[in-house]
Amino acid sequence: MQKTTMQSSNLARLIILSLLGAVSLLLFFLNFPLPLLPSYLKIDFSDVPAIMASLIFSPLAGVIVVAIKNVLYLAIGGGEIVGVTANFLAGVLLVLPIGILYHKFKNVKSVVSGLITGTIIMAIGLSVFNYFILLPVYGLMMGWGEMTHSVKLGMVLVGILPFNVIKGIIIGALFVPVFIKMRRWIEQQQAKFA
Repeated sequence: MQKTTMQSSNLARLIILSLLGAVSLLLFFLNFPLPLLPSYLKIDFSDVPAIMASLIFSPLAGVIVVAIKNVLYLAIGGGEIVGVTANFLAGVLLVLPIGILYHKFKNVKSVVSGLITGTIIMAIGLSVFNYFILLPVYGLMMGWGEMTHSVKLGMVLVGILPFNVIKGIIIGALFVPVFIKMRRWIEQQQAKFA
């Protein structure tokens, strides 16, 4: 009997993560560019379902939702591998610290600390990753040849770094009030799947 209950719980968890991944994909399409930054950098709220999954289940569950969103996006032909890789990495670097800190302390302060930490890690991590890997690969894919140090550094400092800081701040400003309103529900879901 206990094995059946556990299988049922695992199936329900898988269904919820899949649904959150699908919602995340839909939110990914509701995006907008920021003034004064490159137009290919767009703000979206697709990480919010992943953050919810990381709070309800575990930090790894948030990563799974980010992965589902990006796999679905590739499957429907929505993007190229460099952009999808950047989006996956951004989601992971933002969501993991939030989930880890929340599960350690379980309060609003831990969510805020996680959002701040995640934003810093995402901004720095993506800056480094873009400089050394993504921008050179993208330049080769586009037939631009090898990018110079100053071009890569300029793209990182003028576009990628400020964009990710602003993105983290916007997502945080949206998520904290949502978390405060839904905290009791989140705790009920945690108890249900514990």
